[in-house]
Amino acid sequence: MPVKQIINDQELVNLYINGEESALDTLIQRHKSRIFSYIMHIVKNKAVAEDVFQDTFIKVITTLKKGLYKEEGKFLPWVLRISHNITIDFFRREKRLPTISGGTDSDGNPFDIFSLIGDCDKCIEQEIVEMQIRADVRKLIDFLPLEQREVLLMRHYEDKSFKEISEQTNVSINTALGRMRYALVNLRKMIDKKDIVVSY
Repeated sequence: MPVKQIINDQELVNLYINGEESALDTLIQRHKSRIFSYIMHIVKNKAVAEDVFQDTFIKVITTLKKGLYKEEGKFLPWVLRISHNITIDFFRREKRLPTISGGTDSDGNPFDIFSLIGDCDKCIEQEIVEMQIRADVRKLIDFLPLEQREVLLMRHYEDKSFKEISEQTNVSINTALGRMRYALVNLRKMIDKKDIVVSY
């Protein structure tokens, strides 16, 4: 019996773990566009992105089947972390890493929480360090206050506009913008405290 679209991610994960195979299909269809776009932004190659996407969900399936999934309520960010790590592994195997640029969001506005990491020609070792910095910064995001973390993740990882964020979180656009600003300020403080070296 097909799984209804209104079921949230965590319920779908639980259904899949309990043997409802169609639940995974629903999860993949729900998030495929966002995940694939995230991978494409890094690898810049459709064939490679498709391989990474497939490897990502092989890892997802393996982890779920083994009962090792511990990210309740954070399915999409969890899958994006997996795809990120698989992408890093791919470029390490290929002895090359992608050029990382600030880019624009879906509204055409410059936005990249990680733009504080410099974009310049680097040797392979430096670029591997840069990718690790991104992973470290992603971990620090989990320590932000819930309201700030929510806005930052929706904006950066889900490509939502501030209008969409304000509607989904039931606050004004100005409040959403304020939470994003404080999130960036607090993230900067944590980066300084953890001695993560970034370039501007």
